Amino acid sequence: MTTTSSIPVFVTGSSLTTITLLSLVVFILLSTLFNVLFQLCSRKEVNKPPLVFHYFPIIGSTITYGKDPLAFFQDCKAKYGNVFTFVLLGRPVTVYLGANGNNFILNGKQSELSAEEVYSPLTTPVFGTDVIFDCDNAKFMQQKKFVKFGLSQAALESYVQLITRETTAFFTSYTPLQSQGKGGDVKARIVDVPSAMAELTIYTASSSLQGAEVRRQFSSSGSRIADLYHDLDMGFSPINFFLPSWFPLPRNRKRDAAQREMTKIYTDIISERRRLTNNTCDSDDGKEETEKQDMIWNLMSNCTYKNGNVLPDKEIAHMMIALLLGGHHSSSAVIAFAILSLANRPDIQEKLYEEQVRELGDAGLTYEGLQRLKLHTNVIKETLRLYNPIHSIMRLAKTPLIVKDESGMVVPSGHTLLASPAFSARDETYFADPLTWDPHRWEKKASVHETSDDDELSAKGANSPYLPFGGGRHRCIGEKFAYVQLGVILAIFTRFFQVRGMHGNTDALLATDYSSLFSRPLAPPKFSGNLEMDFRVRVELITFECNWSPIRE
Repeated sequence: MTTTSSIPVFVTGSSLTTITLLSLVVFILLSTLFNVLFQLCSRKEVNKPPLVFHYFPIIGSTITYGKDPLAFFQDCKAKYGNVFTFVLLGRPVTVYLGANGNNFILNGKQSELSAEEVYSPLTTPVFGTDVIFDCDNAKFMQQKKFVKFGLSQAALESYVQLITRETTAFFTSYTPLQSQGKGGDVKARIVDVPSAMAELTIYTASSSLQGAEVRRQFSSSGSRIADLYHDLDMGFSPINFFLPSWFPLPRNRKRDAAQREMTKIYTDIISERRRLTNNTCDSDDGKEETEKQDMIWNLMSNCTYKNGNVLPDKEIAHMMIALLLGGHHSSSAVIAFAILSLANRPDIQEKLYEEQVRELGDAGLTYEGLQRLKLHTNVIKETLRLYNPIHSIMRLAKTPLIVKDESGMVVPSGHTLLASPAFSARDETYFADPLTWDPHRWEKKASVHETSDDDELSAKGANSPYLPFGGGRHRCIGEKFAYVQLGVILAIFTRFFQVRGMHGNTDALLATDYSSLFSRPLAPPKFSGNLEMDFRVRVELITFECNWSPIRE
């Protein structure tokens, strides 16, 4: 006799999935409950910075902070004051806002605050080993001195002509800027400003700071350097702050391959220069031709560490990669924001043009002439104030730190400290009508917060609300170069073009994209049909000089 089992199957595939999902939901609910209870209990610890309330552990305030850091800081300041802690992907981050916060964090002692431990996981896979944040601070400071060769007064003066040549060539050849009319007719056209400025600034930076060999590769049809640059650039994803460098994200694999290939490009350039120099060592003309006094030449020929070690070729290559990427994002974002802001202020456009006519006439640009263009400088200053590309500067607390100006609060060891000069530069405590883009504010002493006896806001110390290039020992050394680069581009653009926003004038803030490490103008949506453009990221050129005369008529 055959019997059929009457034992039912209680667990099927679908029911197992249901149980798993229910377990996950219960786990999330319990975790959220315990997290909320923990925060309510922690509020009694009066000596610690208040914790920004959040429901979900680990995630904390990550999403809110990531969407708009400055709006997040403003909301937290209203609730908690200038000092507070929020959770960023499981890590406690203590924010100290205002000029005092900038000074406390950026001027902190090396023994108490570490930039290397925060930034090395992000920058070392991109720049390479043994440079910048992948070495001790003393060595890094020596490397900064080596690079200052290319930022000397003589070098800056020579860069004006290089950048002028690059910018003029770019505007004459950039396809969207070509005349679309017949018989010399001039027509308005639409231009994607952020994209154009990103391309132009990499050309000007490579031409002036990198040397002829690198600049040629950006224009060579067979060169991969532009693609390699892109792959390295993608390595600056904020998520890499929190992941090990080996984490197998597709963009990280491309980053690592690009880093190796870029290093080889530079070491090959160095080797070739040495070969040519050795072959022509008896010829002054040959030596002068092969040993051009640019940054690579300086690092090869003049740089020795205090311990007597000559700078290795690999470190030269990695420093050149850092130099290429380090300032490009900031420069391209700032000049794009400046042009987009000018598109809504035709009155300032005209005053810029009048300043050039008054100060320069029909003469070409020189370094000395650039210094006379005060309104041009103020346009850059104001754009850096309102649209600083670096919204957060971080340090790791190596010891417990007392915040003396905030009721004796103690920041625990292991917390990440965050300063935001970008936020303090928009604070009405320091700037009148802070959300208005007004270059003329820098002409009026009462319009800015005074931190020194100077006629204008000092940005040299860290105890200031206006620190577009950071402060303290890690302050960016490229400030003067940035003003030269941005000043030349702005001057040439103003001389040849008038622009207007696609939707007319507006006093509203330009929309900002905070999704990457460096903030930038918000990218346009995908258009269709008649391609209606968003004024926040695109402008219309209403004057275009086809003959490229020195002064527009």
